[in-house]
Formats: sequence, structure tokens, C-alpha cells
Amino acid sequence: MNYYTMILYNVTVGIDKEVEQDWLDWMRNEHIPKVLNTGAFSSYKMYKVLSHEDEETISYSVQYFSDQLLKVDQYFKIHASILSEELRKRYENRHVAFQTVLQEII
Repeated sequence: MNYYTMILYNVTVGIDKEVEQDWLDWMRNEHIPKVLNTGAFSSYKMYKVLSHEDEETISYSVQYFSDQLLKVDQYFKIHASILSEELRKRYENRHVAFQTVLQEII
């Protein structure tokens, strides 16, 4: 019996405050729609991290939701490197990011 219902792909990004608004606009208008258009994820949420702010950077958690691990695996095989490279090039030396894939347990 399976006791999970959702796969969560979480990307935590620390972004320089100087480019924060540009990054937010780019994420909302370009990057997130591209991720969702891959078909791997049905929805997303974005949160500002309040517990780790410093003078120069601000962190955000972007959470993408999928109903199948296979879809997420395909995303990583086909799309993730291309989309991550766009972020890296656009905000080179202005961000750090790490990713986690989680499975909801009920």
C-alpha cells in the first residue's frame, strides 16, 4: 500500500538583494512558467525565507508539486540542466541555489 500523495521539488535560492526584484520578476514571468510547461509539475508555491536573511542576500523557497516521481525524474533528465543554466548565466555570482526532492507521506 502506498502512503504518499505528492512529490515536492524544492529549490531554495539565495539571491543578492540588489537583483532581488529583477529575479522575482524573471521567476514569475519566465522561469516558473517554463518549469510548469514541461508537464512535470501541476502547481507551485514560492516563499520568502524569513529565518536566514542577512545584509546582502535574501532567500526564497520555490516549491513545485507533482503527482508522479517518474515525471520529476524525466524533468531532471530532459529539462533541469537547461533551465538551471539559464538561472546561472542570468545571475552569475549573484545567487546560490540548492534543490531537494521530497515525497509526502500520509
